[in-house]
Parts: sequence; structure tokens; C-alpha cells
Amino acid sequence: MTEALNRWHTAWNQQLDAAQQALAAALPQLETTAARECVCLGPTMRWSTPAEGSGRVCLDDSGRTTVRFKGVPTEVIGAVMLTCYGADWFGEGPAGFAGAEPGAYEYDDESTYAHYEFDVQTDGTTEISIDDERVDNIVAILDLLETALAEHRNPAQRPRRAVHRPPLP
Repeated sequence: MTEALNRWHTAWNQQLDAAQQALAAALPQLETTAARECVCLGPTMRWSTPAEGSGRVCLDDSGRTTVRFKGVPTEVIGAVMLTCYGADWFGEGPAGFAGAEPGAYEYDDESTYAHYEFDVQTDGTTEISIDDERVDNIVAILDLLETALAEHRNPAQRPRRAVHRPPLP
């Protein structure tokens, strides 16, 4: 039994390492060298970029992902969520988050059991809180976030993007 448990533990750690690599590939600003445990009881990756936002992505002890970002330009979040979910999925209105009034917008995903909350601030930024989401869905969202941030940095060279949606369960 001990040998089987050790094999499982080794495989689990390899899975967490692979998840961190996928998250960092999607959003290269995440500091993989600073991965450390937090209240999620698993590895935590952090980022902070002036005028783009800051926060953390955690892997919990059941392989789910938690995201806490603040200071992300609402225009950027608008582009990401419009691509992922379309407009008004969270009750933010027909213009999506880019045109949302300040306030909190929430959604509980019944298929993945994840909880999403976006708090649109009066200063043109949004705070993001995503709990208990699958790693593959967060990787897709972070990839779109990186693309939208790159477009935000250099609006003159905005590439045309294909619509990417997180994979369905």
C-alpha cells in the first residue's frame, strides 16, 4: 500500500507541475519561481504589471484553480469575456463588461461548479475572483487575457482573433 500511495503522490505532484506550466504558458507574467502555498493549500503563482493588473492563481489540493486579480483594465476584461461567453452572460448588459456599470457581477457554473465574480470599479479597472474552476478553463481564459493585454498595450497592432471558448466539460 505504501508503494502505491507513493506512486500516486509522485503522479499528483507531476500533475500540479504540468498545470503550473500550462498556466504560465498562457499568462507569461505569472511568476512560476515564486510559486508557494497560500490558503488554497497548493502552489500559488503571482503577477504584477503596472497599468495591467496584479494578482494570483492558485491550485488547490483537489486540482482546481482559484484566480484573484485586481486592477485589470475593464476594456481588457470586456474583450476576454465577450470572446469566452458573449455579452450579458453575467448580467453586465448587452455591451458586455467593456460597457458595464460599476458593480459586482456573478455567475455560478453548474457544469464545473465554479464561481465567477467580476467587480467593475469606477476607475476603469475590474477585480476578478474565480473559484474552483478547472485548470483547462483557466488556461483558456488566461491565454485570452494575455492576448487582450497585448492588444491593450499596442492598439495600433491589434490582430484579428479567432473566437476561443473554454472547453465544455
